[in-house]
Amino acid sequence: MDEFAAETKVEWREWGPAAFERAAGSGKPILLSLTVPWSAECRAMDRGVFGEPRIAANINDGFVPVRVDADRNPRVRERYTMGGFPSTVFLTPEGEVITGATFLGPEGFRGILDSVRESWDAKGAAAGSIPRQLRDEEPPAGEMRPRIEEHMIEQLLGAFDEEFGGWGTDVKFPLPRTIEFALVRARDQATRTLEAVRTHLLDTYDGGFFRYGTGRDWSNPRREKLTDENAALVRAFAHGYRYTGTDAYRDAARRTVEYLTTDLWTGEAFAASQAGDDDYYQLGASERESREAPHVDETVFAGRNGLAIDGLLWFHAYTDDERAERYAQRARDHVCETLVADGEVAHYADGDSDAGLLSDQAQLLQGLTTSWQVLGEGGPAEAVADWTIEHRQQDSGAFRDGPDTGAGLCGRSLHPLDATVELADALVDLSALTGEDRYREVATEAVESFAGAAERMGVEVAGYAGVAARLLDPQRLVVGTEAGTDLHRAALRLADHETTVVPDPDGDGTACRYEGDAVTAEASAPADLEAALTGD
Repeated sequence: MDEFAAETKVEWREWGPAAFERAAGSGKPILLSLTVPWSAECRAMDRGVFGEPRIAANINDGFVPVRVDADRNPRVRERYTMGGFPSTVFLTPEGEVITGATFLGPEGFRGILDSVRESWDAKGAAAGSIPRQLRDEEPPAGEMRPRIEEHMIEQLLGAFDEEFGGWGTDVKFPLPRTIEFALVRARDQATRTLEAVRTHLLDTYDGGFFRYGTGRDWSNPRREKLTDENAALVRAFAHGYRYTGTDAYRDAARRTVEYLTTDLWTGEAFAASQAGDDDYYQLGASERESREAPHVDETVFAGRNGLAIDGLLWFHAYTDDERAERYAQRARDHVCETLVADGEVAHYADGDSDAGLLSDQAQLLQGLTTSWQVLGEGGPAEAVADWTIEHRQQDSGAFRDGPDTGAGLCGRSLHPLDATVELADALVDLSALTGEDRYREVATEAVESFAGAAERMGVEVAGYAGVAARLLDPQRLVVGTEAGTDLHRAALRLADHETTVVPDPDGDGTACRYEGDAVTAEASAPADLEAALTGD
């Protein structure tokens, strides 16, 4: 149970079979409270709603109240979130959803309590329903073809905000994977978005990026800082620097690396997040020094660390930044030693932690394949990939998010697109690094398991089109030296970021670019490699 639950007067129970058995035995619905430690609204609702004695008494008498930390329990989060935090969800004893909402004040909450009671008294368990994403056993499969990339480019052009940068005309999210897709297909859109993110979301005092802007012009940012989102932006800005040479992009990435390796460093790996606090972040640098910094959740999540390893190592590859390399290695070694067992990845270091979640497997694998490309050290990359394929891939080629057991609706299949994209992307790299086609074949099956929905995808999932393009036109740059040589370092900086760089310590000292099985460029010295790759 999360540490802030103690501030309320509700008699919270742990998520699990016992809570559902209690609901069934008492004939009461479940009140599920999904919170995260970085959300100011979660704390406000604890104080103003769950801390109000009469509301708490109503909940304790008429419901089975369950509190879940959504960061620590992603399978519960993905099945029950109402789209933001806090999420309050009312469930039948079978785990079906009656109704739910995000943040509510006392009056709004009293209203939803009365509404649920009326519905429950009138219909009982029939008042619940299964969310749409859990009704279908399989995602819509189809054929992987060039049209997937073409459609996404059309989406970029149609959704781009010409006035303020970014995509869409409402809330502005950074969308780092979309930026990366655009860097090689719509560079002006990518660079204008990087500039908007750097200008409006970068904390220039403490470092790190805020989550998003609530206004179309990126104004009124939400000031939480999450490790995975910051890591993804380090990578996006690093790639932006690689393509443009813009010092401001390099500096924004470096400032964020400093933030991750100080404020969000636990001493062994990267912490999960830092809470938002508008009063604190609106202060100047000197005033902040006299105030306690916002709360940091020091939980070390495997997946978030995988993304941090990935982002920091790409920044190191382009800049030779030793700090980024050192901390990425330390986090990699700690996570692999403490959270990986025979390829199965624990969500975090706790006896009650889920293990083998698709997101953790995929994101850590991404960090390990990047480590292999940049440092020549892949750790247990193949073991992580093999375990994931054996235990999470279904006969259709689709991947489910976790085991097929659990309380409530956790036993129902869920096939997350984002995690599938991350896994497929890492498997493309692993196939090139190992020379084993089977990893690329699995990646193809995973991407094709969603291809039937490709024409309905928007810019938020541009990474799907990116990995489809990589599979249709595979490129690798094999460097016939160990990692760290001048030729290898040049290859990292010259290769398209969608090309896998393969250090080969047993090679003949020549770098060869392969497009499919054909060698399309070859050189033995950095200057010659640049000429061969650029055509100069």
